[in-house]
Amino acid sequence: MTIDIVPRRLFSFPSITTPGFWEDDDQWLTAPSSPSGLSVHEDEAHVYIDAAVPGIAPKDVEITFQDGYLWIRGEVKEEEKDKKHKYYRKATRSFSYRVAVPGEIDANKEPDASYAHGVMTVTFVKAPKAQPKKIHVKTVGE
Repeated sequence: MTIDIVPRRLFSFPSITTPGFWEDDDQWLTAPSSPSGLSVHEDEAHVYIDAAVPGIAPKDVEITFQDGYLWIRGEVKEEEKDKKHKYYRKATRSFSYRVAVPGEIDANKEPDASYAHGVMTVTFVKAPKAQPKKIHVKTVGE
């Protein structure tokens, strides 16, 4: 009978991947977020992205769209002091969503952001689909 004094699983370490010198660093900028607070849906003309930001004012939300990615992030700092009872509380709440926007987005149209009941909705206008053009053939010199 063999008894292990130190369990073998203590010696197995998870593999840690670090970015290489020539790799694209965008994958390391993605902040972890809960997928339950984000939804993406679309219709024929628009792409809608809804992000849950409960209890955070719209002025504390930063929205950035770059290279096909939408990044919604914000932070709220709360501080309370009560010198009479020697009470001090400091709290920070933050969130970060990053999502690839699907489909062809019209670069000439500015995305629209609206806030209602703790949900930030960003609306993108889809680019009109390219229609085939008929080319008239001219005869020269005949």
